[in-house]
Amino acid sequence: MLEVRNLACSRGDHRLFSGLGFALYPGQILQIQGENGSGKTSLLRTLCGFIQPDEGKIAWCGEDVRDLGEDYYAQMLYLGHLNAIKDELSALENLRISAGLSGTELNEAEAVSALRRMGLKGRERLPTKVLSQGQRRRVALARLLVGRARLWVLDEPLTALDVGAVALIGDLIGEHLARQGMVIFTTHQPLVVSGMEMRSLSLSAL
Repeated sequence: MLEVRNLACSRGDHRLFSGLGFALYPGQILQIQGENGSGKTSLLRTLCGFIQPDEGKIAWCGEDVRDLGEDYYAQMLYLGHLNAIKDELSALENLRISAGLSGTELNEAEAVSALRRMGLKGRERLPTKVLSQGQRRRVALARLLVGRARLWVLDEPLTALDVGAVALIGDLIGEHLARQGMVIFTTHQPLVVSGMEMRSLSLSAL
């Protein structure tokens, strides 16, 4: 379980949100909503440890994440606005390297299978710099297929994706939730996850 209590976060001298609290249990999905500047990305980055909150506590399975350290971060997969892939490397190389950095050994056959499910058959060994923006996003999202993280934190995962790819991401999230995974995400596009109740949390600019 992920629990957030009385969380407050600022950007410079501007307070983005305060008194924020929620709990997320295995098999649940939570959409963070709000206008631009309300702190959606800052909240996700705070949950991932990239930003330290002004106040409050983030707990994982009842323990403060600051005490858990890497034991908490190993349970999390974060995908932000940027794809975090290297242009000169192939989709295959990017996926295997990112998996290795997260502590997952991924052989070539497993990586190829993941990329093909993401609709990249025939492009696995091309330098990612020659791929379209949508294809590059698919390379980044292929991490969802090969990681072991229980908590997915996804910031605008549907950016640059076509209708078919958006439906695929909905399927992948549904499979993850069915395995008792957890998902927190933001999006400006509709996302359907069949058979799952979509909870939401709205942030208001202060």
